[in-house]
Amino acid sequence: MDSTIERDEEKPLVSDEPLQILQDSKNKSHKKDVHILSSAFLLIFLAYGAAQNLQSTLNTKEDLGTTSLGILYSSFTFFSVIASLVVRLLGSKNALIIGTSGYWLYVAANLKPNWYTLVPASLYLGFCSSIIWVGQGTYLTSTARRHATDYNLHEGAVIGNFNGEFWAVYALHQFIGNLITYALLNDGKEGNTNGTTLLFVVFLFVMSFGSILMCFLSKQSGNGKGENELSGADAGLYASLKSLSKSLTSALSDVRMLLIIPLIAYSGLQQVFVWAEFTKYIVTPAIGVSGVGSAMAAYGAFDGICSLAAGQLTSGLTSITSIVCFGVFAQAIVLILLLLKFSISSGWLGTLYILFLAALLGIGDGVLMTQLNALLGMLFKHDTEGAFAQLKIWQSATIAIVFFLAPHISFETVVVIMLVSLCLALASFLWLALKVAKASP
Repeated sequence: MDSTIERDEEKPLVSDEPLQILQDSKNKSHKKDVHILSSAFLLIFLAYGAAQNLQSTLNTKEDLGTTSLGILYSSFTFFSVIASLVVRLLGSKNALIIGTSGYWLYVAANLKPNWYTLVPASLYLGFCSSIIWVGQGTYLTSTARRHATDYNLHEGAVIGNFNGEFWAVYALHQFIGNLITYALLNDGKEGNTNGTTLLFVVFLFVMSFGSILMCFLSKQSGNGKGENELSGADAGLYASLKSLSKSLTSALSDVRMLLIIPLIAYSGLQQVFVWAEFTKYIVTPAIGVSGVGSAMAAYGAFDGICSLAAGQLTSGLTSITSIVCFGVFAQAIVLILLLLKFSISSGWLGTLYILFLAALLGIGDGVLMTQLNALLGMLFKHDTEGAFAQLKIWQSATIAIVFFLAPHISFETVVVIMLVSLCLALASFLWLALKVAKASP
């Protein structure tokens, strides 16, 4: 009898099973949100990315395609200045959902491309791009922090892992989007829009699924200090603008942000270099227009693989520094080979060489995107939206400048600018790493 009583007394008054179920549910919820966010961006950007790649080929009359892209990224730069305020007011989930509408409208405008459809769509997409990317960075970082807090995990490692998964899945948009384009437009010719209607209709259906998927994200309530600390009910317009001004000036007065900006600018520069210069001056002359799809597919595949690997290896500033140096080295090899005009002209070896260069560029992009997002999430905990707004301001500004400037300078000049920018960005980043390491206890 006594032993029975003792056994009963040993049992807790409240079972731990419900608590464990709740914890497991949280764990699944956090990871589910990352899966949903990654998949939604893949669906939206496989369509948009492919449509963007086709602008200089399909919309050649009066340079409508390239001009619309220049307008788009100029608009992106302008609206990125206020994007952090908009995301705070809307909440990151609502910003993500609203942001998808711009991409849908831009692809729809390509069904009947002219100055009255594509240019307004580009302007609106600039706004939507600013809020969707600031919302993405804020949402993903907030989710990672909550997951780390709930399970007492290393915050830097969780941020790195979540960013690794997101950017790995996102990078596949180049691979899948270009395969779809190749399958539906394999007989397409420059300046000929015949056959594109089916492609853009398919893209609109795909993007619609991505937009719907965004609605299933869990609502995040904060970024460390409160994601919605500025709501319409709690703060007037004056207070909101004052907070925005303070956020922007504090970010630019922070030495850490100033040291990151060169690497951010280079990350935008290397992306537009691949889209506009590498495919035009290296891929097409070597393996033809049909080879652009395979080269971009190789770029996207290695971008995704490297993003996933880099995310898994990220645990703090030391690991970020090592990974960034590796990515910089990969891209430096490509730039030096291009500057030396090294090439292989014999058959399949020449094709493999081009794919090799594309793969190295993809590796560099995968490293920069995962590590920059992880770094900003770790260093700027009290102003996550502002930090990611700065990321998009400098990236989009660089992209816009290149779109307008590239037609007026030689390819060799672009490569020299790339190489100099890469060296300056690496030097600035290493200075940041040493400064933060010294400041750490």
